[in-house]
Amino acid sequence: MAKGSVRKKGKKWYYRFYVEDASGKLIQRECVGTESKSETEKMLRQAIEDYEEKKFVAKTENITLGELLDVWMEEELKVGSLSNGTVELYTHIVKRIKTHPIADRKLRTITADHLQAFADLIAFGGSEGDFTSAGNYVADHVTKYTGVLNHVFRFAVFPKRYITFNPMQYVVRRKKKDGVDLFNEGNTETMQPLTKEMYDTLIAYLKRHHPDAVLPVQISYYSGLRLGEVAGITWQDINLKEQYLTVRRSVHYSTKNHRIEIGPTKRGKIRTVDFGNTLTEILKEARKQQKQNVWKYRELYRKCYFREAPEKNRVYYVYENFDATESIPEGYREIDFVCRKECGCLLRPATIDTICRIVSRKVPELEGFHFHLLRHTYTTNLLLNGAKPKDVQELLGHSDVSTTMNVYAHATRESKRNAGRLLDKLSG
Repeated sequence: MAKGSVRKKGKKWYYRFYVEDASGKLIQRECVGTESKSETEKMLRQAIEDYEEKKFVAKTENITLGELLDVWMEEELKVGSLSNGTVELYTHIVKRIKTHPIADRKLRTITADHLQAFADLIAFGGSEGDFTSAGNYVADHVTKYTGVLNHVFRFAVFPKRYITFNPMQYVVRRKKKDGVDLFNEGNTETMQPLTKEMYDTLIAYLKRHHPDAVLPVQISYYSGLRLGEVAGITWQDINLKEQYLTVRRSVHYSTKNHRIEIGPTKRGKIRTVDFGNTLTEILKEARKQQKQNVWKYRELYRKCYFREAPEKNRVYYVYENFDATESIPEGYREIDFVCRKECGCLLRPATIDTICRIVSRKVPELEGFHFHLLRHTYTTNLLLNGAKPKDVQELLGHSDVSTTMNVYAHATRESKRNAGRLLDKLSG
């Protein structure tokens, strides 16, 4: 007898039950019910009876792409070794794909042409069904969609054996060709790395209007850390005497669980980042100020805590904060974050990101500014001042040195100008 259950999503109830696929393995099938739990339970019982009598839902030829996506998420994605942030991104992509009519097509009827049309829609823009694309995705974002589909169809070939070959192998990523304005004059450069003057302007503005955001901006400018990594740094990760910090974790907001989570870095690796006297003095002053804040708020000063939250074979950590008047729930441990509000709460990445967007709007010299530009600036400054690309790669935590060079080495007007003048030395 097939087993099933019901659950509520939004206003409606859904029913789901397990059936055997063509290879004899159990897969989960979920269907929409009604706003009534009892009616949905009745639909579940009827569906199970139909399955037991006819066995029609489990046949391979009846499986749709949407159902395959659900099976892949349950059996592969959620039990894999990917970081929590990557799992959340892929989950979002799956939800987006399921709004497109292709998700309702039976798996065996989907061709490379169908998938190519979907990939083109993402790249060039347009609407089909409930799926809409503005066509302004960067190449890396388009690749994430096609990458998910590639994983899913490989999974359908093996181990599921729903189909015999992967049609995604014939799909190519087509690039949108931008029109060129041949006559209007204007700046063809994108937002450049920050100059020292721009950085000083940024810090001065933050000190006046958003003082809590000064420290994370300074840390990233002098160490190249990503936003989530900056938020995840603790005082135990910093060695002021030897002047280095250890990047162990990243903080992000989970749209799935609606809470702040602490997880591994983007590459899932721990790395060491050395820094100089300037950041050393900044951190010493910040530590001193935080101790003063503890004294100022006394028992109302909020301390940061985390607890373990296991999910299948994946473990992530949930953030909370409590003051001295509150009892700490069982299982929570204290964590001493560096980037905090004056009251002691963690300065969340989303808050920092929002402040950067405000700066971009309010300060004319910093139009187009975003937090990741600090990492961009850090890298460019190192390369322009003679740092070895391999060393910069390790400081940034890039998977290979080509990423470092391709993304950053060509970025400044100064480096291009110097390269363009190299031949002058031959005629000197």
